[in-house]
Amino acid sequence: MTPQPFSRARQRADEVSGDSSVVRGPLSGYHHETYVFPLRNGTQIVKCREPRAEILWFDRRCFQSEEELLRALKGHITRVPAIVDIEGLWLQWFIEGRTLGEQCRSGRRVPDAVFDQIVDLFREMVRITPDMLRVERRCEIRDRPDDGDTDGFLERLIVFTEQQVYDRNHAEFGGLFRDLGVESDAFTRIRKHVSGLTQRPFCLLHADLHRENLIIDPQGQLWTIDWELAMLGDPLYDLATHLHLMRYPADQGRRMTREWCRVVERVRPGSSYGWRQDLPRILGFKKAQSVFTDVIRVSLSLCDGADLHWFALPRAAAKLHRVLTEAAGTLELDEVPSRPQVMAALVRWHRERSDRGSRRIA
Repeated sequence: MTPQPFSRARQRADEVSGDSSVVRGPLSGYHHETYVFPLRNGTQIVKCREPRAEILWFDRRCFQSEEELLRALKGHITRVPAIVDIEGLWLQWFIEGRTLGEQCRSGRRVPDAVFDQIVDLFREMVRITPDMLRVERRCEIRDRPDDGDTDGFLERLIVFTEQQVYDRNHAEFGGLFRDLGVESDAFTRIRKHVSGLTQRPFCLLHADLHRENLIIDPQGQLWTIDWELAMLGDPLYDLATHLHLMRYPADQGRRMTREWCRVVERVRPGSSYGWRQDLPRILGFKKAQSVFTDVIRVSLSLCDGADLHWFALPRAAAKLHRVLTEAAGTLELDEVPSRPQVMAALVRWHRERSDRGSRRIA
């Protein structure tokens, strides 16, 4: 068998490291192919990565360069990866430690020492106002609502999900969405659910604060990685996203909400205004958004060329059934398909996809 050539990311890692034997990877990750290696002087381990080819992006990106953003955050956020410049190439320091997800899986209680550091991270982010960051933006002007325009902020996220996730993939997944009871009028229902949000001053948002993006180092210090989806906007959106992704036990989720309100109001009064009414609505949007992203991701995960991963099918159907159930209120679904019905829809989608592929080959 002819050995496969190294990818561009691996080639770059070998070149920069100066010794291919010290390069580790690729690391697990959806958006990037990542390798780590020590600097030639041995002082630090860095990450070298490239975006994966033909990857589907389900979240809008605000900043042109994560590395540029991290450089700008120095002195504002206590523990984020530092950036090293190697012959004009910006590389992130690799944070040694374990992810929070490795220590306590989704749904489990987070240790108080870690919990308090997450609260402190929110305190640091709410201090960073839009005018403080001189970082090149990649989002269009229309995706940058005026400071405090929380309705406009969420509307642009809805537009992204509608146009870049649902419409863009409708030709391949429209039938599957329809079989699951989700059609284009879902976005009208989402907009009705979230309209009339209270105005709040904008700040920096991580927008992807889940357990795998939180690293605990050997000294017990919490580091925050993967700022690629960071944006400027409604601070309550960051709390809602965090609660949705973390899946705290109910009492700890309520405690996080109380602590978040306390620290953001102390730093920037008005940042939590209207949270009692707005937090459930933004959480409803996050649950509905998950339907559109997870249906595509889960269905594609079942594909192995022309074959279907039959053993993975029950678990995939269970996940989509849970996601649909959680979003049923926001999407106003009359009935959530059962797990067997979801499995049948996934099998039907796969067969139709295989038939389309066969016709293209013929």
